[in-house]
Amino acid sequence: MIERYSREEMSSKWTMQAKYQAWLDVELAVVKAWSKLGLIPKDDAKKIVKNASFSVERIDEIEKVTRHDLIAFTTSVSESLGKESRWFHYGMTSSDTIDTAVALQLTDSLDLIIKDTKMIMKSIKKRAKEHKMTLMVGRSHGIHGEPITFGLVLAVWYDEMKRHLDNLKETRKVIAVGQVSGAMGNFAHAPLELEEYTCKELGLKSAPASNQVIQRDRYARVATTMALIASTIEKFAVQVRHWQRTEVYECEEFFAKGQKGSSAMPHKRNPILTENITGLARIIRAYAIPAMENVALWHERDISHSSTERFWMPDSFITMDFMLHRMNNVIANLTVFPENMMRNLNLTGGLVFSQRVLLELPLQGVSREDAYRIVQRNAMKVWEEIQQGKATTDSKGESLYLNHLLADKELRKSLSEEQIRECFNFDYYTKNVDNIFKRVFKK
Repeated sequence: MIERYSREEMSSKWTMQAKYQAWLDVELAVVKAWSKLGLIPKDDAKKIVKNASFSVERIDEIEKVTRHDLIAFTTSVSESLGKESRWFHYGMTSSDTIDTAVALQLTDSLDLIIKDTKMIMKSIKKRAKEHKMTLMVGRSHGIHGEPITFGLVLAVWYDEMKRHLDNLKETRKVIAVGQVSGAMGNFAHAPLELEEYTCKELGLKSAPASNQVIQRDRYARVATTMALIASTIEKFAVQVRHWQRTEVYECEEFFAKGQKGSSAMPHKRNPILTENITGLARIIRAYAIPAMENVALWHERDISHSSTERFWMPDSFITMDFMLHRMNNVIANLTVFPENMMRNLNLTGGLVFSQRVLLELPLQGVSREDAYRIVQRNAMKVWEEIQQGKATTDSKGESLYLNHLLADKELRKSLSEEQIRECFNFDYYTKNVDNIFKRVFKK
């Protein structure tokens, strides 16, 4: 069993304490940079770095008067310093501090999401190898198609998560930028070197150009990346929910001893985890909209973005972290029923082999149109018999479709009994599974 999830690691990155600490980290990096450039005396810089502190409660108290959170913050920090406080926030604008600090929070949070993504990929890979050759029916439009394996389904999942992992890494690069360019981004009050030294100290890169803010297309990249991952996780969840339906029952969320499914119906075993994931995915996708709308700010900046960012950033990261852990728990503990998969594979009396027969006829000189007509004609007979409740196999265990094909005089002119029976061989559908796995799970 997967251990119970704790959201503290992610949520701790978005507390007010963490927010102001990130602001202080940026401010102290700027102090060091100014000292390096010769503006701030070394002794003053050392005092600031050593003694600068803040109190969330004091910031809240000051903000009631100033109605400006950054000024409340700098005032609180200044109270922990002496005359050297005159150098604190020197030559900076609010967004220099705030946006650069947000980059620190976002990169730290993305590192956790990257870690979570690797975790779920590991679980998918393990289950994929376990069920590499577990036969099941492939479905399109919800209707039975052809034989596949459960391992192939999971290989598709793994490959999709790999794309998200690559995208997360690129998104981290996009967001890992800071600025100390001043009120309009023109570096009128500070040299470019100040920004370069500051960002290097913080492990960030300098935004090549900024106005008063880091451009919000970078933030929107984060939000849309999260929305895409949420959509994929929802896709996994919807699959599990379908497999757990009573009529299908090919897989099931782990049902613990003592667990209850319904207050009224004691027999119920509901896919509650994946239903929860489906709902949360809608929330994360919804956050992508305000993030994209924040890209269009008035001129060099306004603060219409600020209110939404206070919501969507912490909420989307904390929710995504939870979702990935929950889906990992589902996958790692998923109960799989190979026997039911095989039962469903045989549910349509051999119709899943129709294309195999269709492709054999042109090899014997039959036109595709005639081949399709012959194969479909017999398939429709099977559908009619299934609708009438007829058993899908005869007393010998042979499928309805096979019997109809063997009895078709027109078909038998082109294919022998042995050739027809060979079309009903499951091995034909698994012959390339190993090669697919090599492509997907290559190092």
